[in-house]
Amino acid sequence: MAAENNLITDTVLVNARVREIDFVNRFQDDLRKLTECLGVTRKLPMQAGTKLVRYKAKGTLVSGAVAEGDVIPLSKYDFEKVEYKEITLNKYRKAASAEAIMKKGFKQAVNDTTDAMLKDAQKIVRTSFVNAVKAGKGKATGTNLQTAIANVWGQLQIKYEDTTIESVYFVNPLDVATYLGEAQISTQTAFGMRYIEDFLGMGTVITLSDIPQGEVYGTAKDNIVLYYVPVNGADLGEAFQFTADQLGLIGLHEQSDYTRLTCEDIMIFGIEMFPERADGIVKGTITPGGVGA
Repeated sequence: MAAENNLITDTVLVNARVREIDFVNRFQDDLRKLTECLGVTRKLPMQAGTKLVRYKAKGTLVSGAVAEGDVIPLSKYDFEKVEYKEITLNKYRKAASAEAIMKKGFKQAVNDTTDAMLKDAQKIVRTSFVNAVKAGKGKATGTNLQTAIANVWGQLQIKYEDTTIESVYFVNPLDVATYLGEAQISTQTAFGMRYIEDFLGMGTVITLSDIPQGEVYGTAKDNIVLYYVPVNGADLGEAFQFTADQLGLIGLHEQSDYTRLTCEDIMIFGIEMFPERADGIVKGTITPGGVGA
């Protein structure tokens, strides 16, 4: 039988369990930093055979200004069913041949390619999240980054007027660089994203090259949900055994295939991070020379 396509090429397992634990822990730690930065408190695991929905109360408060002794009219409220975003289980596999391990060494042939797989997994989650953010419905403009964020902040205060919110903004790094010039700022990194806490006193700013230059997106931190497939749950653990983090956000299994003399890594995860309310996102546009609104 011929060699499979996309074979990376090397070996027998050595400390496979240790490598699996290191892999999932690094993914979990990075994602934890990001969710803390975003203020995500709702981490919802998918249950086998179920679909996640929420119910939104809608109705009108009827005036109770009635004459003395009259019956106070009822206020009617109904519940509208709102479905969450569909979730997909992502499955990936790579293999390194014995020959590749001999020529390049185990670290380069197996460990380094597993590191690259980890970064690609993070990118998939980030890209999906950014696409959900860019579906925002609200609008604001500003002549520079500061006024654009200020006007986005103002729109968010109107949208969430019944609650106290912490805001988070997503901007292109070039817009931050243009505004700050030579100013020194303190940035941190989480899940491949750079972020600035309490930027201009209006909330957390996350810089992403996936956000088009000249655009700013803002929402309330409480609006962001993490929905995921627990990789050793949702009945998957009945058939497969993956090394996973405590929540089961991502799983990795490493094994030797002696029939091909390859070392394989199988990675699975199903993660959707998204704003619960699309109408709770405001898109700001930077229009130099224009009038901020």
